[in-house]
Amino acid sequence: MLKFCEISENIKAKNNNYVWEDFVKVVFHGANASTFYPGFAELLDATHELVLLPDHLGSEADRETYATADVIMGIKFDDSFPSPRNLKLYQVPGAGYDGIRVPDLPVSVNLCNCFGHEIAIAEYAMCALLSRHVPLADADARLRQGDWKYWAGGPSGMRTELGSTTIGILGYGHIGNAIAQRAKAFGMRVHVANRSRPEDQSQIDAFHAIDDFREMLAHVDVIVNTLPLAANTTGLVDGKAFASMKPHAVFMNVGRGGVVDEEALFKALKDGLIGHAFIDTWYQYPTAPDAETFPSRFSFHELGNVTMTPHMSGWTHGTIDRRKHTMAENINLISQGKEPVNRIKR
Repeated sequence: MLKFCEISENIKAKNNNYVWEDFVKVVFHGANASTFYPGFAELLDATHELVLLPDHLGSEADRETYATADVIMGIKFDDSFPSPRNLKLYQVPGAGYDGIRVPDLPVSVNLCNCFGHEIAIAEYAMCALLSRHVPLADADARLRQGDWKYWAGGPSGMRTELGSTTIGILGYGHIGNAIAQRAKAFGMRVHVANRSRPEDQSQIDAFHAIDDFREMLAHVDVIVNTLPLAANTTGLVDGKAFASMKPHAVFMNVGRGGVVDEEALFKALKDGLIGHAFIDTWYQYPTAPDAETFPSRFSFHELGNVTMTPHMSGWTHGTIDRRKHTMAENINLISQGKEPVNRIKR
């Protein structure tokens, strides 16, 4: 166990004495949560104990520290972990909480997530889509060999434009909204499929109920999934959905992998049912930081019409900073007996 006590520069004081009743033990469980540790103490209103624990709680000391935490930052929880005796807040350092077996948490515990990744993911999405229309890497490689294929004035190198295409976005939460704003800025038409109709539809050209999302697919050139994984979204994008898409359609997944049927996606790409896919969220993940792991039981890596990235779309310095502030604020609120933000209904 790596244990650190951090003293915030902004210490609550009362009659020149520390207010120790506000003292909280905060556990950063695992490599993901530990990313948010540096500089975290400076965001707290009081002195708290900050403890780093590994993903695997192998020692009795680690397990006891976990069991006595007031706050746990983590992405995985079930009944195999020590039962937290003092827990007030389980803070997920991200949006998705499908790794948390919610019924195993004590009912009195506040379960919260955080966002802040929508800017990064929207930039990833636009970068990926632009790469289909502005072949910078290919133009550079060719010109280094004396090949002027894309020279203005020649008939062979004319490009297509992103602004002439239509995008369909599955889900209109933080990510979907951020992508829609940027798509409109490029002149794209925007279709949205969502469970509820947004109050502000200024970025939307057409709205579809999520249950009727397949009707949208025949009218768009790009489909982006931003949906979280839940019982009613698992396998939502299936073989029938891919069959409804245009043959040249580009599919992108920046939501959760399980929202898209794994075999159906592979078959759609292998059989050329759709034009291309950008896949950032997957079906198999490394069990250790240095483990070499293919992201699917299917050989996506052998296909030429897919761009594969390792769940990186939202991972930026800006994301870390925004999430860190939200998580610290929740600890401040809990310490004051107030309700935290982004509380997930149990």
